[in-house]
Amino acid sequence: MNPVTAPTREPANPRFHKEIVSFTRRGGRLTERQQDAWDDLASTYVLDIPRHTSSTSVDPEFQLDLTETFGREASTIMEIGSGRGEALVHAAHENPDINFLGLEVYIPGVAQALVTMRHLGVTNIRFAIVDAAAALATMLPAASLDELRIWFPDPWHKKRHHKRRLITDDFVPLAARVVKPNGVWRLATDWQEYADQMHEVLLSATGFEYSGVWDERFDDRPITRFEGKGIAAGREIRDLSARRINP
Repeated sequence: MNPVTAPTREPANPRFHKEIVSFTRRGGRLTERQQDAWDDLASTYVLDIPRHTSSTSVDPEFQLDLTETFGREASTIMEIGSGRGEALVHAAHENPDINFLGLEVYIPGVAQALVTMRHLGVTNIRFAIVDAAAALATMLPAASLDELRIWFPDPWHKKRHHKRRLITDDFVPLAARVVKPNGVWRLATDWQEYADQMHEVLLSATGFEYSGVWDERFDDRPITRFEGKGIAAGREIRDLSARRINP
């Protein structure tokens, strides 16, 4: 199998077009260990998603069957921006009876997660290399998630880039579509100005009940590299959560 790399630009396809997304798709060649894990495990744990208008989009006619995907019926937790899988693989290892779905566009990150999964014997994760908005809008069945987790999304701290932030009022109906009644939407950031924005979004989020106060740090999340960098820089970690209710 040829080495897998993450493209740094969209393929030269006339039906692909530029659009505002909440991520930067970084390139990178896999290490030998990552390539070996990818070759061994990707066909099982990385989903083959039909594309639409970009290399991380989802064909709007496609919908994921979670029971078929995981080979069982179980509670399902999705993490958006799973990175190298530090939090996701830890959670899956600690909760083998729960299905975990990771959305990540950085292929070396997914490959590193596969390395860790193989080392720990974790089998209850599937990865989708897709844009979160497309996944929540059409790919997932409605009311299919018990939890939606978004740890340390890119803060896009420059004001001119704020439009790229994931957590905005426009994201709320997408989250409300996929989280089950009584399900939980969890957030964390080390960027106070973004935390304030998240707080304002949750305060007015139709379909969610929000306490209006910061949460204690979520116990099931290990300190990842991103969180560690924030702590080392002296930034305070902010956790937030909201419960899905009938509007």
